[in-house]
Amino acid sequence: MRNVIRVVWVSIALLQASIATAATEPTPSVAEFTQSMEKAEGFFDLYHDTEHGKFYLLVPNTQQSFIFQTSLPWGLGSNDVGLDRGQLGQTQLAHFKVQGNRVLLIAENTQYRAAEKNPAEHASVQQAFADSTLFGFNVVAHHPNGVLIDYTPFLLTDVHGVSERLQQTGQGQFSIDSERSVVYPARTKSFPDNTELEATVTFVGKGEGRYVNEILPNADTMTLHLHHSFIRLPDDKYRPRQFDPNSGFWAQTYYDYSAPLGEPLAQRVIPRHRLAKKDPIASSSEPQQPIIYYLDPGAPEPVKSALLEGAAWWEQAFAAAGYENAFQVKMLPADADPMDVRYNVIQWVHRATRGWSYGSSVIDPRTGEIIKGHVTLGSLRVRQDMKIAEGLIGPFSQQNSEELKESIEQMALARIRQLSAHEVGHTLGIAHNFAASADNRASVMDYPHPLVTLTTAGEISLNDAYDTGIGEWDKQVVAYGYSDFGGMPSEQEQLDRILQKNQSLGLAFISDRDARPVGGAHPTAHLWDNGSDAVTELERLLNVRKQVLADFGQQQLRPDAALSDLQEVFVPIYLMHRYQTEAAVKWLGGVNYRYYMNDEKPNDYGPVSPSTQKRALSQLIETVRANTVRVPSHIHKLLVPLAYGYSDNRERFDGRTGLIPDPVSMAASASGFSLNLMFNAERLNRLSQQHAINNEVPSPEAIVNTLFNTLLDDAKAQPDDPVNQRILITAADTLVDAMQNEALAPEVRLALRQATTTVANKLNGHVVTEALAEQLKRYLSDGEWPEGYAPAALPPGSPI
Repeated sequence: MRNVIRVVWVSIALLQASIATAATEPTPSVAEFTQSMEKAEGFFDLYHDTEHGKFYLLVPNTQQSFIFQTSLPWGLGSNDVGLDRGQLGQTQLAHFKVQGNRVLLIAENTQYRAAEKNPAEHASVQQAFADSTLFGFNVVAHHPNGVLIDYTPFLLTDVHGVSERLQQTGQGQFSIDSERSVVYPARTKSFPDNTELEATVTFVGKGEGRYVNEILPNADTMTLHLHHSFIRLPDDKYRPRQFDPNSGFWAQTYYDYSAPLGEPLAQRVIPRHRLAKKDPIASSSEPQQPIIYYLDPGAPEPVKSALLEGAAWWEQAFAAAGYENAFQVKMLPADADPMDVRYNVIQWVHRATRGWSYGSSVIDPRTGEIIKGHVTLGSLRVRQDMKIAEGLIGPFSQQNSEELKESIEQMALARIRQLSAHEVGHTLGIAHNFAASADNRASVMDYPHPLVTLTTAGEISLNDAYDTGIGEWDKQVVAYGYSDFGGMPSEQEQLDRILQKNQSLGLAFISDRDARPVGGAHPTAHLWDNGSDAVTELERLLNVRKQVLADFGQQQLRPDAALSDLQEVFVPIYLMHRYQTEAAVKWLGGVNYRYYMNDEKPNDYGPVSPSTQKRALSQLIETVRANTVRVPSHIHKLLVPLAYGYSDNRERFDGRTGLIPDPVSMAASASGFSLNLMFNAERLNRLSQQHAINNEVPSPEAIVNTLFNTLLDDAKAQPDDPVNQRILITAADTLVDAMQNEALAPEVRLALRQATTTVANKLNGHVVTEALAEQLKRYLSDGEWPEGYAPAALPPGSPI
């Protein structure tokens, strides 16, 4: 026992001696510590310990702010999860703080600031609003000008929020497995103005979600790449440009607490690339430095050429703004890294399902200057357009097969050109303009639906399916954001002139917040629509659709395809009116308005005219009726069950008949889509208020009565038709759902209850309608309503 105690005391003494030695032993120099490592000099000197798989960073002693950018060079491949190849993370102004043997990476709070140069004002704001410390590092070596830190632990963290995203989308709980994560030297480099680091990071967990099970070889583990960029701040010669709600640009907002009393705290500038003329006073001049975008060489031909051509359309806008060769598009050099901040990149991204494309940017948080544009284009978008074209302009035959394939391909490539221009526009700082389609397709920043027309011979034509070239609105936006005025007259005067010209040209601008909501009110702000009159275009498109469906058959499918594939071609054709319905419904309870400034009078602000609203209601009811949504019998016979070896997917209808396609449920889903738009709570509330001012506007009760009178007449004309029966049930279910919506105003709820009583009294003469009447009466008396009456949702629409 005595010997054991002696051994313990000796061990403790040795440990204490070791700790004391370590405490007094000086930290080695960087030269000593890194003598066996590979060095990359640049913005931050970088050292690679190849033996232990680590990266070390030389951090200067003096505090130096820079832009810290994270990204995802290798993605998951699922549009629904949203972890795409090339996806940019958050852009932050950051600095390293050296404190003894610890170094902190701190993200600075740029939302709240003091623009004045008074140090005391700066300090008061800085101390009032907290920064965020992103990580802490140990100092491993010293240098006369700084310290060396082991950056590897931070590089192997989930800085991109992958685990959170997987959990949000229901894919399961995942965390990083450090034993299966390593640094990635191939894309870790240092340049004079930026340093790039990358790691291969493995996430493990219980893969419970549909998408990880569909995509991954093993749903419990996924290996992605995470990238960190350190970017030198641009010089102070860039001049921010003021944001205006009608400029067509996004707003970069911050709060200036040094603003004089009486002036607003909120300051807004537009995000844009730095661009200036060599000769500022010349009407046309080459730029001091052009804006160059580089295309991902992974895009195949003929898509590659279409992407290059579409992106290059923007040169037209810069030429109109007085530049020569200011905007250029080139192929990405073979030795270039797409994540390198020096390259504006157009990346071609593959996913398991079609999904959104988008344009992102690395933006200086201080000024709004765009340092890098990064476009992500989903590769399946072109194939969806080809599928639509196949359904529209078939049939395939041995005689016309090659000619038809060429026509289909040309339509899809026309869309890809437009898409390339659209997403590049975002990386130039430009917002969506969803009113442009009503201005003769004045902007590539709208979402275009293929324009399908009938020739005088009654044949389908796609000759003008998509517009070509930059639009008039786009030229005006570029003029606002990128013109070099040369100082005479004042910049603000010139900007005002551009905005005034927009009005004189009749160019409207309405963006996402007003166009995307189901309950949106603006009569010309829509996605995927055509025409200046949404209701007239809906009527026209329904006639085109009728002709297309009459001609639709097996010949729309390639001869070597399984017949069950025909449903995937049929769906976008059958639903080709869905987006125009979304446009037309905004005329019902619609309101004319624009983005007003206080120096003008909103004389054009007011409801859509009653006659126009009534016309919209009439056409919307047509989209609900059985004769519109019934699947033609000749097509019904061709919608066969899936062939063996083929998998079901989201591009098909859900039904109630098992493996057998269900045309009655298809019709109910199509009708239900329109009904839900019409009975949106916000829309009904607006109609009630507008009707109170002008009784010529249809009231919510009038909509209920008009709808059910029409549907009941249809049901009486064909009392045994299951489509008519299901549509009546769907309409009643939608009405009940509307009354139960908490967003519905109480007075409107009461009005709908009264209208429902009237409907219930009319539903007689047939066993189905009588039973439905009883259920409506029971709901009105005790609030009970059967579940399971709602139709299945439509297959995905956006994006097309």
